Amino acid sequence: MPVTVKSISLWRKEVEDQVGTLAHTLEPVTKAGANLHVLMGYRYPGEGTKAAIELYPIAGKKVTSAASEAGLSASSIPTLLVEGDDKPGLAFAISQAIAEAGVKMTFFVAQSIGRRFSAVLGFKTEADAKTATPLIKKATATKKK
Repeated sequence: MPVTVKSISLWRKEVEDQVGTLAHTLEPVTKAGANLHVLMGYRYPGEGTKAAIELYPIAGKKVTSAASEAGLSASSIPTLLVEGDDKPGLAFAISQAIAEAGVKMTFFVAQSIGRRFSAVLGFKTEADAKTATPLIKKATATKKK
């Protein structure tokens, strides 16, 4: 199966790094029926008190309302969701293609489950994300023998 690359909007909230903050933030979104594909919760390195929570997708009136009430809002960070069949070296191929084009990423989070992989990449500008899209597709294309 070919790799897909699509632009997404992460919903984000900066929080105090405290026990239960993630669960407290997720509760209303979950009760509203969200089926999250991406969830990132992390403490800022070097900062003892600040953290961030990022979610995708937030869609539909009920889920969007619950996310807003939980303090989440659409992030301005241009973000791509990359999905496809897993194979060794994908992260390297993607990061190398983007670096060789002089495009700056702000984050790269990836995982594989079974034979599939999923990655979320953030960029400094919308133009960087648009430039990266065909680079990612080319770098991950399966070569036919």
